[in-house]
Amino acid sequence: MAKELFHEVLYYLTNSFPRFGRMDTSFKLPRKIKRTINLVDSTTIQLFANCMDWAKHRRRKAAAKCHMLLDAQTFLPRFAIVRNAKAHDAVMAKALCSSLKDGEFVVFDKAYVDFPHLFELKQRGILWISRAKTNMAYRILKKLKVTNKSIIKDAMIKLTGIKSKHLYPECFRLIIADVIRDGKLVRMEFITDDFELAASTICDLYKARWYIEIFFKQIKQTLKLSDFLGYSENAVQWQIWMALLTYVLMRFIAYTSKWKGTFARLFTALRGILWSRLELRSVLDCCGTAENQLRMCMQPQQLYLALF
Repeated sequence: MAKELFHEVLYYLTNSFPRFGRMDTSFKLPRKIKRTINLVDSTTIQLFANCMDWAKHRRRKAAAKCHMLLDAQTFLPRFAIVRNAKAHDAVMAKALCSSLKDGEFVVFDKAYVDFPHLFELKQRGILWISRAKTNMAYRILKKLKVTNKSIIKDAMIKLTGIKSKHLYPECFRLIIADVIRDGKLVRMEFITDDFELAASTICDLYKARWYIEIFFKQIKQTLKLSDFLGYSENAVQWQIWMALLTYVLMRFIAYTSKWKGTFARLFTALRGILWSRLELRSVLDCCGTAENQLRMCMQPQQLYLALF
């Protein structure tokens, strides 16, 4: 029920309000990118091994995993899979990308690299971007022109591995570039089936995938998705889906009220008036960061509400 409710609400809001999600996020892609950009990643949610046998992950650990397909333009989830952490990310990639349409971009880490799946995406007309694995065997067919100092190599390649050359029989693009990560200059290898965009743009699109960590941080830290009320698989999944639904509703509140503050501050404001009969928009107007603003006090009965 929680899963269906989340998808129904998300479908209704995104279709009834086309600009929802595009106006209240600080992250912006380059204007020249007109295609839909999808980000794929997963986050591990630690559980208690001594009472959750269904989520056994290692010898003394238990964990659930949330695999997410996120729209980079709106930062709204398009598709999510919640299950135990045993399944490898590459196994879940096919299900996550099943709803993608011709002409869309999908960006994922090298953990999701599976050459049969990548070839299927290419046949469907979907453009993909990922990182190359260190043991990838290939030969260079053609060197492409490099116009940026940070780009070390830009080439058209083809796989030469015994199995991989049959799994992905066509050529694709390899880009070796120096990018800044955590304040340090790191050399990375990117692979993609797109030959039209500049190599620097491909690198920027992959760097956008790192912003999905902000989404996971808001879900796990701000919405307190670290303590669970139940131990069964159904209870854990119910709480995760409700956290995703709460995220969408809070983003919609930020959109309708033209909220300029952070996601965490919005959560604090809503938590403060949860048991009060107040007009929401006027309350959010007085919860900004400017001086001489009104301050909301928590109600005593809120202490009895779990996780708040």
